[in-house]
Amino acid sequence: MPSSRTGRRPPVQRAAVRPAARSPRDNPVLRLHARARRAWDRPLTAYYLILGGSLLIIVLGLVMVYSASQIKALQMSLGGSYFFRKQLLAAAIGAGLLFAASRMPVKLHRALAYPILAGAVFLMALVQVPGIGMSVNGNQNWLSIGGPFQLQPSEFGKLALVLWGADLLARKQDKKLLTQWKHMLVPLVPVAFLVLGLIMLGGDMGTAIILTAILFGLLWLAGAPTRLFAGVLSVAALIGVVLIRSSANRMARLSCIGATEPQSGPVDCWQAVHGIYALASGGIFGSGLGASVEKWGQLPEAHTDFIFAVTGEELGLAGTLSVLALFAALGYAGIRVAGRTEDPFVRYAAGGVTTWITAQAVINIGAVLGLLPIAGVPLPLFSYGGSALLPTMFAIGLLIAFAREEPAARAALAMRQPRFGRKRGTGVSGSDVPGRRSPRRWNTMRRRAPARSSGER
Repeated sequence: MPSSRTGRRPPVQRAAVRPAARSPRDNPVLRLHARARRAWDRPLTAYYLILGGSLLIIVLGLVMVYSASQIKALQMSLGGSYFFRKQLLAAAIGAGLLFAASRMPVKLHRALAYPILAGAVFLMALVQVPGIGMSVNGNQNWLSIGGPFQLQPSEFGKLALVLWGADLLARKQDKKLLTQWKHMLVPLVPVAFLVLGLIMLGGDMGTAIILTAILFGLLWLAGAPTRLFAGVLSVAALIGVVLIRSSANRMARLSCIGATEPQSGPVDCWQAVHGIYALASGGIFGSGLGASVEKWGQLPEAHTDFIFAVTGEELGLAGTLSVLALFAALGYAGIRVAGRTEDPFVRYAAGGVTTWITAQAVINIGAVLGLLPIAGVPLPLFSYGGSALLPTMFAIGLLIAFAREEPAARAALAMRQPRFGRKRGTGVSGSDVPGRRSPRRWNTMRRRAPARSSGER
């Protein structure tokens, strides 16, 4: 190698070393995404989402009912926790219903379909009897059951339509009759219209909309052709237009969509506008729990239909987005249960319950945001009202039972159940040493089960 003039050797030219290709496993974002995807695909994901999401909604709803109803209770010369105590009692009874429904076999759920439907129709007809039915806020759809307690039978009509419709469609599918449009519509649509007629006699348009959504959800899951689905939807829309145009109150609710002033037109949009005021004044994190201003007589029905507005004012955007995320998770879990089962009854019932809760949440929140007319329906599992809470919690128990019945979920739950006993060791152990007892080891199905690549554990 030639030397330089200074007598030193020139520096050796080394080839440029290229950095090694980075493996996707080295990227923390990709690793986190992969772990989240594996956890999302586990068999018990739907089970935990339904159970945890519904319980969080109920607990947060109890807190907001207590905060939003204090002023209303004091104005009625009642204790500040009056509405909260009634809601807590309903939640305790609903917890029993949820647990019972989650432990019932599918056959028992199907056997209860006809008794629940018959009882709901009887109670809804009893509401129209003079002297028995009660009128609340202009709607004749309540029954007095003694003392301060009232019952709204139309709320149980939702559960009845889901169970009975699911059982009916499942039996027709087993006999391969759903390919004929007559068997798909009869008697599902006539019975649904009977229930809708009893509800509309009391003037409850909001509950009728929810029942119509459940009916369309069942028809969609049953595979109704587009022409048939569009025909039923057209008839329902025509009936809805006639009912809305025949009522000045319903026309006034339509005119309040997007209103920004209480007296913006010929009708008073006080409730809709003050709901927007409550949401606008909440900011990112809200004014603080219990610090709402609109609930001091400015916002009607602050603890029932417009509790979402009070939540936005006190907990801010973070609180409202949390509620939306919980309902979105609950809806996703219901769709997952309906899509992964092979039992037609489970598919129809899970889809019907998911349609019911999702549609009611969308209608309530849309009305509070000023995007939809005020339909007078509560936010499921969140607003005050025992008549709405009890059947909804029973329906949540249905979803939990269906999520537990999935074969993979059943196997995963079985591996979590411990079996008592001692495991014998091999070779030298603590039991071979005099005076020393071997440690107790539990023989569980998790330990004995072979490793699986599906991520069930």
